[in-house]
Parts: sequence; structure tokens; C-alpha cells
Amino acid sequence: MTLDGKRILITGAALRIGRSLALAVARAGGEPVIHFHTSQSEAERTLGEVQALGRKASLLQADLADPTQVNSLVGRALEQGPLFALVNNAAVFKRLTWQTTSLEDWNHHLQVNLTAPFLLSQAFARSLHPGESGRIVNLLDWRAARPDADHLPYTISKSALAALTHTLAIALAPQITVNGLALGAVLPPVDRPAASDLLERVPAGRWASLEEVSQALIFLLDGPAYLTGEILPLDGGRHLT
Repeated sequence: MTLDGKRILITGAALRIGRSLALAVARAGGEPVIHFHTSQSEAERTLGEVQALGRKASLLQADLADPTQVNSLVGRALEQGPLFALVNNAAVFKRLTWQTTSLEDWNHHLQVNLTAPFLLSQAFARSLHPGESGRIVNLLDWRAARPDADHLPYTISKSALAALTHTLAIALAPQITVNGLALGAVLPPVDRPAASDLLERVPAGRWASLEEVSQALIFLLDGPAYLTGEILPLDGGRHLT
């Protein structure tokens, strides 16, 4: 129970990877604050799974595309107690090229994938009292290091989030560590089948398990406090090819 009693706000924690992160925090003794947008039934199901583990948890609904709702999210979480960490997991991921990206698509990706994590990090940092320590983990993508023209606004937003991770690690030190977790092939897209040749480009030759993603998150939340400004690739070596 390495995170015993520590409250951790996780955005997009109702389903898929976010759900597994919330459960991992609970198994490590923490108390996940489960943020969701429209997936209320899934969020309630995740809450029930956390409670079945004997851990406390809470739900918070907010549209991360709305700066007003983003700005109030940390404050609402603090009404139930202090936060130890923030995990910026929620993201918009759409297959868009330079030809098909509209201004609306561009702004939506940047707001949810970049601006929201910044505003949440800002609010979280301001919430800590002198002498308190905290941690921020940003969920990234191997594409941040290897640009992908087929997901243009997503790739740009994640590359910028990587830069924000490095910058905040300097700005918020030594009180807060800021690290990133750059994922590769973990779960197939929800809107189409995975590319048939996807694993041919992954040196590990397989998909990552949700358990491996969870292990990496717990390491960044509870590992050495001397580790900050790092982006840990969990992609089976995909960023190398």
C-alpha cells in the first residue's frame, strides 16, 4: 500500500486506460478521484470496482474542452481533501491529416490535450502548502518523439505536452515532480480495427498489457522523488524504429 490514503486526480478515468490507472492507484492504497466527461455509467462502474477493493474514491464530471469547467475541477476535488498527485490522462485522438484538419479540430485537440493539463497542473501546484510535496504524470504517446502525419493535431498536442512536462519539471521543482509516460500499442482504437502490420514495427512484438501501464504509473507516483522531467517510453521500443 505505497500510496496509502493519498488522493490522486485522474482525468478520463472512467474506462479503457484511465480505468486501469484508477484501479492501480486503489490497489496501491491510494484514493482515486475519477474524472469523466460523458461516460457516467462507466465512471460509476469504475467507482464500484475501486470500492470493492476496500478503497475510497470519488467522481467528478467536467468537459475539458471548456476552460471554465477545467479551472474549477481541482477546486472541486479539494473540497473532499488535499490532493497528492495529478494524472493527465484524458485526450482527444482522431485520425486527421493536414488536409482534413479543421480549425475546430485543431483547437479541440489543443484544448483537451494541452491546455487542460496546463490549467490543471497550475491549479494543483497552487493547492499545495509550503512543505507539501506532489507529483504530476502526463500521459503521452510515442508519436511525441516520432511525428505522425496521419494524426496531425493529436501529434502536435502531445509533442507540446512533452515540452510542457519538461518545462513544468523545472518550474515546479523541488516541490512537485513532473514526468511523462509515453505509451505505444496498448489498446486498439475504438473507431476502427488496429493496423494489421502494427506489431511489425514494435521490437517487443506484442501489445503492452494494462498491468504494465499500471506498474509504470505507480513507479512515477511512488518512485524516486529525484526523478523529474523524464518521459518514460512504454512502447516496446516503437520509438526506436
